[in-house]
Amino acid sequence: MSRPGADMTGLDGLLARVAETIGTPSYVYVTDAIERRLAELRAHLGPWFAFSYAMKCNPNPELLRWLSGRVDLLDVSSIGEFRLARSAGWAARLASFTGPGKQDFEIDEAIASELGELVVESYREAQIADRMAQRRGRVQDILIRLSPAVVPKGFGDHMAGRPSPFGLDVESSSDDLRRIASLPRLRIVGLHIYSGTQSLKPDAICDNYRIFIECFRSTCELLDLTPEKLVFGSGLGIPYHAGDSGLDLAAVALGIGADLDDLKNDPRFRGTQLILELGRYLVGEAGYFLTRVVSIKESRGTRIGVCDGGMNNHLPASGHFGMVIRRNYQMHRVGGGDGEEKIDLSGPLCTSIDRLATGILLPRLEEGDVVAVHTSGAYGLTASPIHFISHAAPREVMIEGMQMRDVTRQWYLGGGEAEQLLRKENPAA
Repeated sequence: MSRPGADMTGLDGLLARVAETIGTPSYVYVTDAIERRLAELRAHLGPWFAFSYAMKCNPNPELLRWLSGRVDLLDVSSIGEFRLARSAGWAARLASFTGPGKQDFEIDEAIASELGELVVESYREAQIADRMAQRRGRVQDILIRLSPAVVPKGFGDHMAGRPSPFGLDVESSSDDLRRIASLPRLRIVGLHIYSGTQSLKPDAICDNYRIFIECFRSTCELLDLTPEKLVFGSGLGIPYHAGDSGLDLAAVALGIGADLDDLKNDPRFRGTQLILELGRYLVGEAGYFLTRVVSIKESRGTRIGVCDGGMNNHLPASGHFGMVIRRNYQMHRVGGGDGEEKIDLSGPLCTSIDRLATGILLPRLEEGDVVAVHTSGAYGLTASPIHFISHAAPREVMIEGMQMRDVTRQWYLGGGEAEQLLRKENPAA
């Protein structure tokens, strides 16, 4: 992408101000874009779903505070995320806790803190939770995670239909389901499926949800369960690369609406809350990564811009976050410019895999210019090896309307409440 469109002109000025006053490398999160995405979700899928934010995609504490009250529920994937969520003002009862590698002390602390639902990934984990609930004198609400046997062809990145650490394999789960149901200190309130992500095809998404519904129906029949909650892992994708088309949310609603209506009309599910768990689809396109060109060189006929932030700050853009064939993220030169020419962009690390773009067309870049990498609001900073070669961590900035503020996470600055929360002593040690 060579330059921002007319609708981004004002935003581009703000990105330039961030680079000038706060510096680079930096992440910028635009809350107006998240508000628009939430409005689209409510308009198209709100008649059926409540919305849960999977905070693993971006756990910035100020972003979490901003989302509180705007999103119904929260999903955490570690006790560290749970602590951060609570310190950001989220009530424990609004959180669910997923992840296949929960340690005993994490389960114990979550139960003691009155977590909303523990998402149980195995019978072994259920036994631990039952024991911890007994110890705390509590009955813990749980969601059982299921792993479907199939994923629609062309769905996107998926984690079902193959050996998986996530959830119970539906085709062989009956014995474990009954054993979990027999544990006296656990109360099964519903089921959870997240079998894949990053799908841009409405038909595949609808087919995937139909698989979910079939799994939910058969499991509830087996357990004679009238569920309070059913969690649909959204799988909704965003357009990272040139040529990608944004997801047609209206087509998803049109394609799956009748199936959801049929589910809700079934007496077993009439009082069930359907939950759509969202991460990148909610915040990914609202984020930009700003990096400054610190050096330009010519090498064997190729022009290379060396930037102050690279793979250490933005692993996905470098192509090392599940991407089989590396493709450039969409990006533009902040401030625009005339003409276009090819350039490679690398980061500052002493490794050949620190590459932000290969042969990308941009207005001619010179030393000091700033590049904005799009779709960087999810799985950017949180997925990156920020300590590699000990460069300073990037700043984080939130833009609300025309106002910007520095929301850089405390623990990256070497102090503060968040760091203390993350370093809290393991009570089981």
